[in-house]
Amino acid sequence: MKRILAILITVAALAAVPGIVRAEFRYAPVAGVNITNLKFKQDLVGVSQRVGFQAGIQGELMFPGIGFGMDFGLLYNQTGAKVNLGEREIWSSQGFGRSDVLLHQLTIPVHVRFKWTRMNGLEDYIAPFVYGGPEFGINIAHSRVRGNEGVGNPYKYTGGDLGLTAGGGVELWRRWQVSLQYTWGMTYLLKTRLLDDFSARGRQWSVRVAYFF
Repeated sequence: MKRILAILITVAALAAVPGIVRAEFRYAPVAGVNITNLKFKQDLVGVSQRVGFQAGIQGELMFPGIGFGMDFGLLYNQTGAKVNLGEREIWSSQGFGRSDVLLHQLTIPVHVRFKWTRMNGLEDYIAPFVYGGPEFGINIAHSRVRGNEGVGNPYKYTGGDLGLTAGGGVELWRRWQVSLQYTWGMTYLLKTRLLDDFSARGRQWSVRVAYFF
């Protein structure tokens, strides 16, 4: 958490002194749809994707003339998967079957980006960009997976996770940005209570739309 705060303070300081760093700062509301999954250490049970959504605020800090900069933000994000614990007797005997494992997160992306801005005026209408970097997820709630009466939740959840993102998109009329990205979970999101080594990391495709002021 201290590292996250240090990054955000640094970004805010850079945004506050554009005359010194000669950077252009702007912000945008952003919303998107994601397809998420969980990658367990072992393939013991069936796992399939689920569809969620995300929404929040995104900032962009770009250095004119060279096309490089960074983006950052704060988003609400749904992640998880459909997991069929009923395929194994250790869980089916307790009444667990196929269910949604849903986590609610606050996500803090911090990306380095490059935007093509020297296209003889064409960039005023369309400008492609690519980006990549870490995304910090803070778990704020999760779904309740139910089994037999009196049996508790089969999962233990972490406080959050760290993901690595790569993506790209296009900027339209210097206002709209449409992007597609993929995020690899680098740390685990949850573990099963009965098998301590059966942990899972997140995987996520996201399509986002932002409008910059």
